[in-house]
Amino acid sequence: MSTHAKRERLLLADLLESAGPESPTLCEGWTARDLAVHVLVRERRADAAAGAFLKPLQSRLERVSGEFAAKPYEELVRLVRTGPPKASPFALKQVDEAANTVEFYVHAEDVRRAQPGWSPRELDPVFADVLWRRLESGARMFGRKSPVGLVLRRPNGQTAVAHKGAPVVTVTGEPSELLMFVWGRQSVADVALEGEENAVAKVRVAKLGF
Repeated sequence: MSTHAKRERLLLADLLESAGPESPTLCEGWTARDLAVHVLVRERRADAAAGAFLKPLQSRLERVSGEFAAKPYEELVRLVRTGPPKASPFALKQVDEAANTVEFYVHAEDVRRAQPGWSPRELDPVFADVLWRRLESGARMFGRKSPVGLVLRRPNGQTAVAHKGAPVVTVTGEPSELLMFVWGRQSVADVALEGEENAVAKVRVAKLGF
């Protein structure tokens, strides 16, 4: 049975394949090749991936990333599509679903929305609810760098507090678009912002997300 994470993985691989290695993405400074490398290091080389957070491991992250980047792009896409080796924790369906559903959704949109003439996806209600639950549980982490109070609201009225503070900006949109917003992709998120003009301006350019 296919999971949400598996579906988003396959979509990401398809988008990487069709975009080509040198295509831009929404990840600042990253091409599609760089994004594929990030995915592979994260789920295949945990010893190196930690270098994104731990300074002593940065050189290892750079070395391992360089080794992946040197591979043919077709191989990188194939590895993204097939998933991690059995020894990886990400090979466990529960771990994959918990860790990769949002990760792959956002990165698929990083590729899609960086291309000219992109069009939004229509998500089924079940997946939208899954994304909302992830957003609710992670809202404080995603919004911790907000310079103002930040409330996320679905069109149906459900809300999640991403950052306590004043003044407050309320961001309204579908869960998928709210996720893009709080992951630092504010410029391409289809949302409506309410609040003081200065506060809205600040949150539009804030470094949200990780």
